[in-house]
Amino acid sequence: MEEMMPAAPSLAADTGRVMRLSLLVQRVLAPNPSPFTFEGTQTYLVGNSDLAVIDPGPDDPAHLDALEAAIAGRPVIAIACTHTHRDHSPAARPLAQRIGAPIIGCAPLTLEDDGPRADAAFDPDYSPDRVLAEGEQIVGTGWTLTALATPGHTSNHLCYALEEEAALFTGDHVMNWSTSVVSPPDGDMSDYLASLERLVARSDSIYYPAHGEPVTQPQRFARGMLGHRRMREGQILRILERQGAVTIPDFVASMYVGLNPRLHGAAGRSVLAHLIDLQRRGLVKDRANGVWARVLI
Repeated sequence: MEEMMPAAPSLAADTGRVMRLSLLVQRVLAPNPSPFTFEGTQTYLVGNSDLAVIDPGPDDPAHLDALEAAIAGRPVIAIACTHTHRDHSPAARPLAQRIGAPIIGCAPLTLEDDGPRADAAFDPDYSPDRVLAEGEQIVGTGWTLTALATPGHTSNHLCYALEEEAALFTGDHVMNWSTSVVSPPDGDMSDYLASLERLVARSDSIYYPAHGEPVTQPQRFARGMLGHRRMREGQILRILERQGAVTIPDFVASMYVGLNPRLHGAAGRSVLAHLIDLQRRGLVKDRANGVWARVLI
């Protein structure tokens, strides 16, 4: 994440418990709280007589036990990951081996970024049985999940639309406790903004993020996230106009006053992502050695 939003209700007491969220959706919280996962990764079970498991989470024995208990012997049609950060996908293979289910979802991706660790590292062992393309579906009894490509946070990020409830499982693309990390080289701000625009144009009634409580006013929330990114973009341009040449630590000091120092690295990665996007649009330039300047038009 980049910076914390207003605090959401604590989920910690729910760790390992099956929580019913709708007629078709249940949630099991993994025991992996951190500055980048909030109270932990939320694994979702979709369906009743047969299931899809979305974002199985970390390879933690207690969490795997909790998921197996929640599944309760029902057939699992797919174990689906939104992306392959280590707080989302490592439990996919051990869960598949326990229950005999296929891994169907996002593409594999392993990449070391070129800066300080801004969020969870990639899962090098993720190996899906089938990769979903945009618009492809997973179909169960009384439920349908449609893959929606939402690159930005990572290049392989998928959201999943639950057609029968107009719900969207947003992974780390949209969360209601924090903005999403967009960390180059794989994280891409241009793609992230375009993916947010896609969500604004949709008619989903609720978002189920991988971290934090559901988002019950999704289009308004997505528009707010776009506005937040445009505000950051404007800050960057104004700082460059005032100061002429600026380094990323200087941007962070000016833009993130009061931010926990532990999160400065993550904030710096988001600044870099914005700078790369602005450079593509011809508004800023990299003067080398990490110094950025405004392009005068």
